[in-house]
Amino acid sequence: QVQLADSGGGLVQAGGSLRLSCAASRRTSGRTFSSFAMGWFRQAPGKERELVAAISRTGITTYYADSVKGRFAISRDNVKNSVYLQMNSLEPDDTAVYYCAASGSSDLTPRVQHQYDYWGQGTQVTVSS
Repeated sequence: QVQLADSGGGLVQAGGSLRLSCAASRRTSGRTFSSFAMGWFRQAPGKERELVAAISRTGITTYYADSVKGRFAISRDNVKNSVYLQMNSLEPDDTAVYYCAASGSSDLTPRVQHQYDYWGQGTQVTVSS
């Protein structure tokens, strides 16, 4: 089973930046980290969990939700078994619990929750106005 540990959340003022990190266990059921597409989701109070960004196994292909395009950047380091989410120009609407997730799907950048097999515990991001 993959274990994902996400971190880096906190309280920041509007316009500020945060960098989230997600470290994966080295090996799972014979699969290496680089065999999984990765995604960052978020869930605000009273709202459904939504995909923020996704990245392919090689890191070449990325996807962003319209709400974060131009402000967030997803990246991965397959040597360090880690995925990152750089968040700039943060807005109060970005306040949520952020989760990293790993997908064994054949899609380059899986877009829906059920395509993701493993999840981190979540890290709180709070943006004050």
